[in-house]
Amino acid sequence: MLKQFLNLKLSQKLSPQQIQLMKLIQLPTQAFEQRLKEEMNENPALESGTEEEENEKDEFDNDDDFEDYDDNEPNETDEINIDEYLSSDETPEYKTQANNYSDDDDHRESPLASPVSFHQDLINQLNTFILNEEEREIAEFLVGSIDDMGYIRRSIADIVDDMAFTQAIYTDEKMVEKILHVIHELEPSGVGARDLQECLLLQLKHKTPNEYIALATDIIENQFDAFTKKHYEKLLQKYNVSNEQLKKAVHEIEKLNPKPGGSFTGNNKITENVVPDFAIRIFEGKLELTLNGRNAPSLHVSRDYKEMMQTYKDSKDKSHAQKDAVQFIKQKLDSAKWFIDAIKQRQETLFVTMNAIMHYQQEFFLEGDETKMKPMILKDIADTVGLDISTISRVANSKYVETPYGTKLIKEFFSEAMTNDQGEEVSTLEIKKILKDIIDEEDKHKPLPDDQLAEMLKDKGYPIARRTIAKYREQLDIPVARMRKKM
Repeated sequence: MLKQFLNLKLSQKLSPQQIQLMKLIQLPTQAFEQRLKEEMNENPALESGTEEEENEKDEFDNDDDFEDYDDNEPNETDEINIDEYLSSDETPEYKTQANNYSDDDDHRESPLASPVSFHQDLINQLNTFILNEEEREIAEFLVGSIDDMGYIRRSIADIVDDMAFTQAIYTDEKMVEKILHVIHELEPSGVGARDLQECLLLQLKHKTPNEYIALATDIIENQFDAFTKKHYEKLLQKYNVSNEQLKKAVHEIEKLNPKPGGSFTGNNKITENVVPDFAIRIFEGKLELTLNGRNAPSLHVSRDYKEMMQTYKDSKDKSHAQKDAVQFIKQKLDSAKWFIDAIKQRQETLFVTMNAIMHYQQEFFLEGDETKMKPMILKDIADTVGLDISTISRVANSKYVETPYGTKLIKEFFSEAMTNDQGEEVSTLEIKKILKDIIDEEDKHKPLPDDQLAEMLKDKGYPIARRTIAKYREQLDIPVARMRKKM
């Protein structure tokens, strides 16, 4: 049975403007500049730079009342207060000034690089081989199957089927294997390998032969599992060689590149410079925080749009076309006003958040000692500045700060707390720093297992379980003891 009833409830929803503001706050400096360009392209009422003094003097007089007009059909433009858009203040509402701006923050145009791509370089190398039309098509398809690290991650059978279905190239596995040997002759050495073992063997094949290269080739070809697990004692017994001979053979293998494509793409990749969003200086023993001036652009409303509004105000006979035009202008001016306000709010949010972080971690910023880093979570800063945790997260996750000790990602200053043997709360960053120092100083011939590392940290006053040591070690990208072993 259907029933109809009223239900009253209170809910809170984010407006589109609030969502856009959150997105603006999240953007780092370079992405913010791109977003600013997009907004200026979309909204012709918004212009950058400082208006000329003569434009300031020519601000429209708004002493006259807006003359209403009669129209039988109501139009929403009747409710527009033109004077709101014709401010005669010395500093118009649509202008904002950049604070903490210096010449160092000026835009610097960089020439665009146009490097040859990794795959195009391989295609170019194929021109040095004598191939018929069919072989050339297969070779180019194989090159297209190589990933950015230089590997072909697909089986020969799959490649044969794919060429038949997508390229109408009908061949067999024997022919593809033949052309694959051609690919293996390309540079960088090891490209086109199907796994790490084949990649290393291809590189060893291109080296000048000697006894150590021969031993290294045999190890990779026949004892690859024992080598990857660093079972050096087993290898010594297997090949009946001295420790020095095995050490030199292993050294030859360690000089190989496990990602041949990565080295090429890395050298030709346009380097993205990190632009600090904040800068912290120490002046007379005190910390000073500045916001990158590129986050505080000088914007104003287009003079042409203000003149159009004035023309509409002075016009006695207002046509429908004029009403439609002024409604369009109003929307653009409202959008420009909101964007200016959003930028100002973004500036304030960034500054107060970083200022709170700076004072919370004052000891670190004054001394640069990572062991002075205090435990700090998002809620600590959110409570201090009175903002939501999600807002603090948006600021921390994508912003950089320039300090006397290098440029750092802000989220790196956040860490959980642990209690030492004296009952004091210490940052997990401090513990990770001590753990890394212990591992750096260990005897690499007998690296320390996690249980011994836990004992050593306990002796230093940090009672931590072995599994926690393993977690911190993985976060520091440090392998297990067996993989840290060296001959």
